[in-house]
Amino acid sequence: MLSRRFLLGGAAAGLIAAPALGAAKKPAAPGKGFVTVKDGRLMLDGERYRFTGANLWYGAWLGSPGATGDHARLKRELDRLKALGVTNLRVLGAGERSPAKAAVAPTFQEKPGVYDQDLLKGLDVLLAEMAKRDMKAVIYVNNFWDWSGGMPAYLNWVGNGPWFQQGDPAHPWPEFPDYSGRFYGDEKANALFRRYLIGLVGRQNTVTGKAYRDDPTIMAWQLANEPRPGGTEDFGNKNLPTYYKWIRDVSAIIKTLDTRHLVSTGSEGSMGCLHSETCVVEAHKPDTIDYLTLHVWPNNWGWIDVKNQPATYAAGEAKCREYVTRHIALAKSLNKPLVIEEFGLIREDRAFVPGSATADRDRFYKTIYSLALDDMKAGGPVAGTNFWAWNGEGRAQHPDAWFVHGDKSFVGDPPQEEQGLYGVFDADASTKAVIAEHAAAVSAL
Repeated sequence: MLSRRFLLGGAAAGLIAAPALGAAKKPAAPGKGFVTVKDGRLMLDGERYRFTGANLWYGAWLGSPGATGDHARLKRELDRLKALGVTNLRVLGAGERSPAKAAVAPTFQEKPGVYDQDLLKGLDVLLAEMAKRDMKAVIYVNNFWDWSGGMPAYLNWVGNGPWFQQGDPAHPWPEFPDYSGRFYGDEKANALFRRYLIGLVGRQNTVTGKAYRDDPTIMAWQLANEPRPGGTEDFGNKNLPTYYKWIRDVSAIIKTLDTRHLVSTGSEGSMGCLHSETCVVEAHKPDTIDYLTLHVWPNNWGWIDVKNQPATYAAGEAKCREYVTRHIALAKSLNKPLVIEEFGLIREDRAFVPGSATADRDRFYKTIYSLALDDMKAGGPVAGTNFWAWNGEGRAQHPDAWFVHGDKSFVGDPPQEEQGLYGVFDADASTKAVIAEHAAAVSAL
């Protein structure tokens, strides 16, 4: 029973008929309300565009008229974020059914070519509500990690395997990133991905009647969440030419379909690029990539020990400062803007409960915000920040705080993590104050 879902008969059926691909069009002036790039800086209507943002990957799920939908909550969350001064949201615009236990369901693509019209409508609703609040969206259209399906799901669909779940003890790290990195060179998997991508970029919003490519609410399309060339140097280095080509090819497809919006990679920086700044530069060199992205995860990278955070915080923070500073220099070398679009830190004692101690996190947020603000004041390439992530009124539904298929109280922590690990709840007063203070300082510029 497909109900609102149905099997595609063509490249873009069920999303919207996409324009034919051909030679890239000469970009026209995007028009009022569109974010653009000029002289290595983000611009909006002739002025520097600077922002304080958040990650809200689940926005389309709340906007959906289907089982996951909660339109009233979506509006409340957007109002809360707007009140904090948040004006830019990074959201997920794709998802593929994954066999992984810790994966979101339902998804935008339940089977190859079977698209969930409720979630697509949910994305329409999200963009319409954001437009009412003068917010901008960055929409990522794939995922290196399996919590939303992503590249591993495409590989599984085409039989490039054997598939295994991230974190499977039988496949210790870094087997997973080497496996996911196969995606870039798998033509069958990419054909499925491109079919979805072409339809999404060519979609018409069912709420506003506006074509996505004509909607200034969208700031940028993003190729994927944290696309890496691989995990090991052996596999990753051999895969680099394929990885670079994939970035060029997919960004060119988007620019051919949509001449008005920016395109970004979703890269973490050198930590997601075989620890190589050269890799970062090469990945962001194409003219079809408009700005650099940066993620900062000191717990995940072992810079701040989750089991001994107080004692390791200072040294870890110093590494984060250096990491951000180095990538600002890379952005300058390419004369392109930089967005710090993910950063986070666990609560004290690795707690997940709303309102629990966040002194270390607040200090970390202040560090990232100060680095961004200082560069903005100096006229540098940093355009904005998006903390990871907004939980709002969402709450863990189970005592162990793990997501279970069917849960509807979405939070910013994806299913691969405990619900509340990194996200900011509506009850986290001190962290919200830090965000609001920074947003006011950015607005004052």
